[in-house]
Amino acid sequence: MRENNLQWHAGFQAVLQIELSEEKEEFHFFQEYNLSQKPLQIDTLVVKKESPQGDSAVSAAIHESVKESGKKPPKNLGRLFRKYNIIEYKSPEDYLSVNDFYKVMSYACLYQSETEHVLDVRPEELTVTLVCSRYPRKLLHHLKNRYHAGVTKPFQGIYYIEGLMFPMQLIIPKQLAKEENKWLSRLEKDLSYQDIEILAEEYKGKEKDPLYEAAMDLIVRANRQVYEEERDMCQALRELFQDEFERYEEIGRRKGVEQGIEQGIEQGIEQGVRALVYSDAETGVDRASTIAKLKKYFSMSQEEAEKAIEKILALV
Repeated sequence: MRENNLQWHAGFQAVLQIELSEEKEEFHFFQEYNLSQKPLQIDTLVVKKESPQGDSAVSAAIHESVKESGKKPPKNLGRLFRKYNIIEYKSPEDYLSVNDFYKVMSYACLYQSETEHVLDVRPEELTVTLVCSRYPRKLLHHLKNRYHAGVTKPFQGIYYIEGLMFPMQLIIPKQLAKEENKWLSRLEKDLSYQDIEILAEEYKGKEKDPLYEAAMDLIVRANRQVYEEERDMCQALRELFQDEFERYEEIGRRKGVEQGIEQGIEQGIEQGVRALVYSDAETGVDRASTIAKLKKYFSMSQEEAEKAIEKILALV
């Protein structure tokens, strides 16, 4: 299986929600969020759900309220989160560059500004999260020299970058605590047999959950060599790999059939339109009647019907 077919971003979307599942009632998750009518997309936008107390009040007092209520504090990944949280993810084959930093910051500024009213999105309610497999030394060196940014490490694998326009955190999945972040810390290639076994145990009973299914599907396919090389793999794990491969192949076959049907339908429609236009032209049917037929039988608009007639008759 070719590695460039692995949908790392889709897997990350699923794993992120799994990791934050204990707080899932507090957030909305938006994948590939469109910033405008133009093709500008945020990898992931996580928005804190409305609170009766008001968003700013909640964000300002979140740590105090956690202490007072005795409620479990947010997971390490979401400890920095405020109302609006923009996340940029880089797959294991990719890296985080200085240009990527400026792109994400521009996304954050555009998200803040593209609103109906001034300050609908308050700047103090925005955070930026960068996720990449390798520690971006050049980027951090640039931020320290250019903006005198400070870097702290509040949790294993998580770095806070301070002194910028918005609060920012950098997450290195492979450095995360594997016990606390079981899925994100293993969203990688070249996992060990033991890593796969741990995830397989976590996966039990969740096979029908679309988030776990998407995450496990990617991880299994990205680590196929474990299945091929580990001769002493337990039967349950071997069956899991085999089931995932067979399911993925079936999805591929089904998509191929669906695409073939769609193409066949499109070709049939084109042939039907062409035959109708030719027939009406040969029998002297007026253009208005032909347009009416195209609108009725092929759900075309007036403009589409006129263009179709002109295009087809131009070939005669």
